[in-house]
Amino acid sequence: MRINAQMGVDLVAVEGEGELSALVELTAPEAPQDDTDHTPSTLVIVLDRSGSMRGDRLEGAKRALLSLVDRLSPTDRFGFVTFDDDVRVDVPAATLTDKTIVKARIDAVGPGGCTNLSAGYLRGLQEARRAASDRGATVLLISDGHANAGITDADQLATIATTYAQQHVTTSTLGYGLGYDEYLLTAIAKGGRGNEHFAENPDTAAALIAQEVTGLLSQTIQAASLTIRMSPHVRAVRLANDLEVAPIESGLQVELGSLWAGEERKVVLVFDVPQLPALGLTEVATLELRYVDAVALTEETVTIPLHVNVVPGDEAAGRTVNRVVATELAFLDAQRAKREASRRLYEGDATGAAVMLQSAGSAITGAIQGAPPELRAELSDEAMVIERMIEESQYGEATRASKFLSADAARKSRKRGRRDDPA
Repeated sequence: MRINAQMGVDLVAVEGEGELSALVELTAPEAPQDDTDHTPSTLVIVLDRSGSMRGDRLEGAKRALLSLVDRLSPTDRFGFVTFDDDVRVDVPAATLTDKTIVKARIDAVGPGGCTNLSAGYLRGLQEARRAASDRGATVLLISDGHANAGITDADQLATIATTYAQQHVTTSTLGYGLGYDEYLLTAIAKGGRGNEHFAENPDTAAALIAQEVTGLLSQTIQAASLTIRMSPHVRAVRLANDLEVAPIESGLQVELGSLWAGEERKVVLVFDVPQLPALGLTEVATLELRYVDAVALTEETVTIPLHVNVVPGDEAAGRTVNRVVATELAFLDAQRAKREASRRLYEGDATGAAVMLQSAGSAITGAIQGAPPELRAELSDEAMVIERMIEESQYGEATRASKFLSADAARKSRKRGRRDDPA
């Protein structure tokens, strides 16, 4: 696991006051060439079979799951839980010694009644924890509706997801169609340190399910966390990414979850620095990266300091701004605005959402001019996405815009740097 950090500026004026940004780049190791004896993965699918899933949605999900089973190794552990008013453990989580039986049970699932999402999710978590390998386990929760029975509070379900994530059971979510509760599934995915997906049709759902499995099978890093300990010279620190974060003494602990083989991640930190009284190289913070090597099954720790050079004011006036760091910060600020726009659309405030999207668009447009050439294409694409969402929210389908914005901002902020398709 490689970690690299760069500051947003190379010099700071003595007795000056302001913010300092830092970009932290992480790269997971590639998978070993000979992976025939890989540690088995554990995956539990929790599928909504309520009445609203009737027809193409349920049949499309089942086709994707049948293909998924074919891709898993007989030594991998798979479980399948379905829910409507009630919960069924159609396939208890275990090794795939008889794929024919497993596929027959998936194929036999039919639509039911209401949506007791919490009951299905909790049962899936129990199965995942029971069958988890040394690499932990992943739950993929698939739903097309609003939870209307059991626990329906997003914060409660997010807390449950976090509790299990701390025990190495990750939760990803896939919202299906335009009728699901994006606020609830967003909270579960964030608390569960997993991915948040949005699929409007069966083909997209199948592709996202396949992507989730590919990522699971290619993990080389698990339980990664980044601890930021501020020096006495720093007043506060905030995280620009939308990740689970907990305050600790003199800093923050950021949960990064699992990384695919060769995956890159980008994390941006912003430090509030009061007047620095002394000249010379000054430590801003210490970064401590902890993770489990999923291949060797060993716990590792990497520590690096962050420094800035404090110089007289006239010398600092000619300092160089790191355009890569500034661009990343602007990009993540735009994702924050998109998340807020999604929330406002969810609450029916289309006017407020438009204001936030225009703010996101301005941040991206302003960043394009000063961005390094290799980042401009991505920023231009992002500007077009935001413009399309402004039109969608005002003149199209606000529900679609809300769901797209939520999933898109989550992917681009929480998994910043990740390739769309794992190797």
